[in-house]
Amino acid sequence: MSFEYAIIVKNKTRLESLIERFNTKAQAKFYIERLGGNFEEYEIEDEIFRHSLNSLQTQLSKVIKNKTIDRQFVSSYIFSAKNIIIVIGQDGLVANTAKYSVNLPIIAVNPDTDRYDGILLPFNISNFIQGVENVLTNKYNSKIMNFAEAKLNDGQRLLAFNDLFIGASSHVSARYKLTFNNKTEQHSSSGIIVSTPAGATGWLSSIFNMAYGVANLFEKNLTIKHPKLKDKDLLFAVREPFKSIRTQTEISAGVIRNNTLKIESFMPNNGIIFSDGVEKDFLNFNSGSIATIGIAKETANIVQK
Repeated sequence: MSFEYAIIVKNKTRLESLIERFNTKAQAKFYIERLGGNFEEYEIEDEIFRHSLNSLQTQLSKVIKNKTIDRQFVSSYIFSAKNIIIVIGQDGLVANTAKYSVNLPIIAVNPDTDRYDGILLPFNISNFIQGVENVLTNKYNSKIMNFAEAKLNDGQRLLAFNDLFIGASSHVSARYKLTFNNKTEQHSSSGIIVSTPAGATGWLSSIFNMAYGVANLFEKNLTIKHPKLKDKDLLFAVREPFKSIRTQTEISAGVIRNNTLKIESFMPNNGIIFSDGVEKDFLNFNSGSIATIGIAKETANIVQK
């Protein structure tokens, strides 16, 4: 395949978002410092990112034509088969971009290795261009990663690179019927998290941290063992399940492997399914809706070093 254009995907820095909110940098600074915050931290973060982005664009322009788009436009951007996608930002930006990448090679770049863990970001500003050159010569290594899929009984569907949330859009309890491995329960909970292997170190890990933290009050010196999922596994966990006369709690977690999880909404309104922490990317999940959760046919193509 002949690649002709690189698409750089970035997100706004926290400072840019503050300036949008308060109109000027001076007003944003006044607001943060009046509340006792350290505005310098926002400035340093922004400066490092801008330096990294400029370096990336300069290096890339010597190798291939390119243009930069903001994350908010990714869902409506039509990627071409002749595009390489370069993501520069935090891990979540890779997840948000991958869903729309149509399996094009994604080179994920960590712009600030002192600030971001970069679990999904194998490259940095010093070595990413080698990844680009490898893709251009079709000599690159990549990891094919699977998406989770939520499919509704009306045909709508939503993909997730890291995780799906199924529940209520506010902090009220979610009410639904859950069917897994031929067993059915009615639930009242804070919603369900469904995680892919890529997302196991994200939102799902916080659920393990909470569960072990509570258990450790009564059983000392527990060691947290985070799940190691196979490529086409999904792990679901019910958040704060409540047991009552009408609701059960025996199905509180499970691995979806060559099967599916079915959830029927009992919420007259405010039911929702969203993916990868982006609440604007959602499906309504109200009474009458039935969601089937499983592995999607689509995949993401993440370039490796």
